[in-house]
Amino acid sequence: MKKSSDFFESEPKEKQWHMLGTGCLKHSPEHVICMNSFNSHQNCERLADVVTPLWRLSYEEQLKVKFEAQKKILQRLESYIQMLNGVDVTMAVPKSERLSCLLQPIIPSPVINGYRNKSTFSVNRGPDGNPKTVGYYLGTWRDGNIVCVQSNHLKNIPEKHSQVAQYYEVFLRQSPMEPCLIFHEGGYWRELIVRTNSQGHTMAIITFHPQELSQEELHDQKEIVKEFFIKGPGAACDLTSLYFQESTMTRCSHQQSPFQLLFGEPYIFEELLSLKIRISPDAFFQINTAGAEMLFRTVGELAGVNSDTILLDICCGTGVIGLSLAQHTSQVLGIELVEQAVEDARWTAAFNGITNSEFHTGRAEKILPGLLKSKEDGQSIVAVVNPARAGLHYKVVQAIRNCRAIRRLVFVSCKLHGETTRNVIELCCPLNPAKKLLGEPFVLQQAVPVDLFPHTPHCELVLLFTR
Repeated sequence: MKKSSDFFESEPKEKQWHMLGTGCLKHSPEHVICMNSFNSHQNCERLADVVTPLWRLSYEEQLKVKFEAQKKILQRLESYIQMLNGVDVTMAVPKSERLSCLLQPIIPSPVINGYRNKSTFSVNRGPDGNPKTVGYYLGTWRDGNIVCVQSNHLKNIPEKHSQVAQYYEVFLRQSPMEPCLIFHEGGYWRELIVRTNSQGHTMAIITFHPQELSQEELHDQKEIVKEFFIKGPGAACDLTSLYFQESTMTRCSHQQSPFQLLFGEPYIFEELLSLKIRISPDAFFQINTAGAEMLFRTVGELAGVNSDTILLDICCGTGVIGLSLAQHTSQVLGIELVEQAVEDARWTAAFNGITNSEFHTGRAEKILPGLLKSKEDGQSIVAVVNPARAGLHYKVVQAIRNCRAIRRLVFVSCKLHGETTRNVIELCCPLNPAKKLLGEPFVLQQAVPVDLFPHTPHCELVLLFTR
């Protein structure tokens, strides 16, 4: 096993640096020149079509496409809810006017290109067959045609993220340690996560499969990658922090396998809605910071809280929505599964002098029922939910539906499909004792699309329900 002191002596600097010419450079908004002959223009376009399918359209055209898509989703949803309530949807209203809720114009993203504050890069065989290629996947595992293509040309990826990925590839190609492509086939180096804030601070997280390495051998590998990014070519990335995570699973939380800080600051910070926010390595934070501010303002406006209101923030992440409204409410209650995110929320509250917030770590379906029972009858509660794409657990929907104090609910969804659609239907359907849905049904009053994902078909949809 090579020691870190031997690593940089193994290759001359010229060889280390010439490898940096293998990326993709933007030549104009319409064209991409790929410097690596294997990483062809065709592969660049194919990857752009997969990751950012709307990149060929003007932003105005993208917004029109997204608005119409959200409108169709709401039409189908309302039709189904009306059917459950015994309404003949073919006779109720003309098809072109089927929306009964108010659909607001789509709110555009203030930043259109390079807006992502977090990117995850895979390691696998590139188009040239080199297994130490860092980028995004093309193809499917089912068809056996997966290749990893450098992502420098993608419009939604910041240059800083691409730079770190490119230097990680340089590191891998100099390392004698093989990448871990398939767990049972061995190998060590795995994916790279890059997080940045609006001030340009950069956190990198490298995942590593330890296989059968001893603690001493693991220590050597950590020292090698640390030296590369501090004193070697990777110093050009000017990282604020570098983390290392040993993982034998596809994805691990900090609790399952702790993030090990190799150097730098343990957190990055963001300024949003007059708050200074702390962000840990695995804490959830909206992927588009400028767009997130528009989203959170929209949620705040629809929530309509006052000094007598308890704001219940379910799946709260780092607590930004609740904390931004804390001065207008009597209390903020947050629930979040990721422990580090809750620690971030508590830090943010303390740093910003917010004393009326309370954050709970754990699964919402286990915490929420008891939390609602502990609150006084008659006190107004406004609930905000921002679940992952898997949606809310049924017991969470049940608890919200059966709590008489919740008369107003703001539901944020980046993909109103599958489980999240089921959530909305269960919130709005007639009383159903068999499913223990005993509370008065909610009514969808207003919908606001907010674009956080330019060049992709995705869009946040903020829904206001009342009863």
